[in-house]
Amino acid sequence: MAKAKTVYVCSACGADSPKWIGKCPACGEWNSYVEEVVAGKPAAGRIATGLGGGEKARPVLLRDVTVEEEERIDLRNGELNRVLGGGLVRGSLVLIGGEPGIGKSTLVLQTVLGIKGLKTLYVSGEESSRQLKLRADRLSADENQCFVLCETNLEQIFVQAQNIRPDLIIVDSIQTVFTETIESSPGSVSQVRECSAAILKYAKESGVPVLLIGHINKEGSIAGPKVLEHIVDTVLQFEGDRHHIYRILRSIKNRFGSTSELGIYEMRQDGLREVDNPSELLLSHGHEGLSGVAIAAAVEGLRPFLIETQALVSTAVYGTPQRSATGFDLRRTNMLLAVLEKRAGFKLGQKDVFLNIAGGLRVNDPATDLAVISAILSSSLDISLEPGTCLAGEVGLSGEIRPVNRIEQRIREAERLGFSRILIPHNNLKGFDVSKSKIEILQARKVEEAFRRLFG
Repeated sequence: MAKAKTVYVCSACGADSPKWIGKCPACGEWNSYVEEVVAGKPAAGRIATGLGGGEKARPVLLRDVTVEEEERIDLRNGELNRVLGGGLVRGSLVLIGGEPGIGKSTLVLQTVLGIKGLKTLYVSGEESSRQLKLRADRLSADENQCFVLCETNLEQIFVQAQNIRPDLIIVDSIQTVFTETIESSPGSVSQVRECSAAILKYAKESGVPVLLIGHINKEGSIAGPKVLEHIVDTVLQFEGDRHHIYRILRSIKNRFGSTSELGIYEMRQDGLREVDNPSELLLSHGHEGLSGVAIAAAVEGLRPFLIETQALVSTAVYGTPQRSATGFDLRRTNMLLAVLEKRAGFKLGQKDVFLNIAGGLRVNDPATDLAVISAILSSSLDISLEPGTCLAGEVGLSGEIRPVNRIEQRIREAERLGFSRILIPHNNLKGFDVSKSKIEILQARKVEEAFRRLFG
């Protein structure tokens, strides 16, 4: 038997080295080299997909390339279709990542069981067929044409795929699949890289879309080499807190659609339920008269919704003020606090500030800045905002309120939910007919002007 060879492989870019080094010379990452045992350098293309070699590629002129509308599969799931850009493209490779127990397998299994007439091959490397049957019974869904294969050998998966010829393949999860051409354990950098490349080749040659479920590491990024996210066509992140009922499906990368779309689900005992109107669920109706609460008109992708921003400001007990933010960037929170102290004259240096986005959501829209500082000031002064008021605006370092995009959609969403007035940046209504709106529209240039309009 050949003597085993030990190499060190970078988990970020896949570069190898005969010895461990602290910084990768290829990508610059620190402490990314992991030890692997291999028998030799695997030859390219050794993994057989069972589809033949195909014709060799030849260069063509760009003007001679014909462009047709991508054929998509309707998944009967409005939120998932929206995040994917209108449906699942045939021959595409989609990666879904998320924390353990967040509901990745439930989302995929519930989706495929709800599609009639679609032959699906569900490859499970973590659960038995009995466990999948119990989950399907709990979801109260008809199995239709869903085949279950409990296998982790990639060559055997391709053999069964050739026998069944499915319309959709699901691999749960990619970190459990291994190929016999590489002598390393499943989940290693080499195994994940080679297996994902072979699955991509199969998807492109056969035209069968493949859904990959991926684990994440302790930093929150998808486990395995970074090249995995480069290989696939779409990367979806399934987020949420297991202590909350809401789950968010966020598009990180999408070659066939927008990367800023958002899907919201509600976790129930019988599976995931689509949330068509997240504004009404994310707003509580018992905060009237309470300080430290402001409503922000946010936009994620093409969807506007209103979220509740909560803040608590108190005197620092132990001398060192604490800064905490849940669902909002802590560094941006510190920047907004500095703006309040420098530009608006509010002394918050010796105060504890706690910020929370209600519902367990994480918001990246800069238009929530105005609601954040309003909630902080409301809690600091112990003065509640006038009921029926929402806000939208980005705050700059000089204290100015900068215009935001899709202001018309934000105003219409606030008007639809019964809000009486909305505070927006000055000169952000170009081309918008204010006379048709029943909601009162307030405008402000600076942070001080906005506070005068809110608190008098």
